[in-house]
This record gives sequence, C-alpha cells and structure tokens, in this order.
Amino acid sequence: NGNYAYLDNLDEARRTLVAQFGGTLFTVAKDVKLQIEFNPARVADYRLIGYENRLLANENFNNDRQDAGELGAGHTVTALYELVPVGTSQPLIDPLKYQLPQPKAGSVADEVLTVKLRYQEPQGSTSKLSAQPLAGAATPIAQASADQQFAAAVAEFGLLLRQSEQRGTATYATAARLAEAGRGADKDGYRAELVRLIGLAEGLTPVGKAVGVR
Repeated sequence: NGNYAYLDNLDEARRTLVAQFGGTLFTVAKDVKLQIEFNPARVADYRLIGYENRLLANENFNNDRQDAGELGAGHTVTALYELVPVGTSQPLIDPLKYQLPQPKAGSVADEVLTVKLRYQEPQGSTSKLSAQPLAGAATPIAQASADQQFAAAVAEFGLLLRQSEQRGTATYATAARLAEAGRGADKDGYRAELVRLIGLAEGLTPVGKAVGVR
C-alpha cells in the first residue's frame, strides 16, 4: 500500500504535492476491485487494454483477504476494453460450439455487460458490492466525452511506446489528435503536456521505424 511519484520538474512537484495532495493523502476506499461480465449474445471477444501485471483472478474478486488498489479523494479510475461485437468476421478464430441459450427478450437480452465494483471502507474489513448493467449501442469516439477521449489517447500512446502487438493502426498522429480533442478546459495544462510528449516521442522515433510513424 501507499503512493509514490516521480518528480522531474517544478510543475510535476506542484501537481503531486499541491493539486493532488488530498487524493494522495486521504484514502476513501481500499482493496478496490473491478470485474466485468460480458453478454456472449452481444460480445464475441474482448481484451483488457493494459494492466497485464495486475490482473485479478476471478476467484479473488469475492475474497476480502486479497489485496487490491486504493482510491484517493477526488481520484477516478478508467478501465478500457477492446470489444468484438457478435457477427463481426474473425477469420483466424473458429466460432464457439458450446454456448448458453440466447437470453429471453425483455430480460437481459439488450444488456452488453455488467460492471461489478467491490471495495472496503478505509477502516473496514468487509467489502461492499455494487453492480450496474449497461445496455445500448456503440458510440463513435468523436461523440465520447472529453475525459473518455483523453483516456483513450493515453492508452493509445502507451501501446505505441511499448510497441505492443495489439497497437493495430495506432500512430502518434492519431494519438495526438485524440488527446487534443480530449483536452477540455485543462486549466492546469496537464493534458496539453501529453500532446507535447506525444509529439516529442514521434520526433525521437528512428526514421523508417514502422511503429507509430505518420
């Protein structure tokens, strides 16, 4: 448990020790766990983007003795998944033979997924569970909120830096455009800094390198 930060300039020190000090110092929830159940009638395949080194085993979600993350005051957490809708062609993957019957219309047939959140109060030892189903159709990224677009830009940038095999058609240019679209008010300039870093990373990419070049 605890927090750490890398301070390499005055702005980073101000952000960590002043602007976000309350969230670092005051924990509002401990052992926070997130679990997503996808409806196989709507989602053929899925993949969590990032966080591979801290994946939680299914059996540990309900285990209160299993250590998990802490959430500070004013902090938010974003989990990004790549989904393949049912009916999408996947030439390299055979269709599944054994599946549960389709849900009855009017019950959970329209649900895409259910989000389950489990957490403990700072001084507690027994977790609380909150669950929320989600229905509806996909929304283009251009219509997403500024926060969602910015989170997606951060993830895309991370895939490029890691030269991930799952980066697909991502480039530094598309990551920069998405980050710019998600800047919002950005009163402290933190999001503008990401746009600058993406441009810097692209400039440092060797000529002819396939990863993320325009």
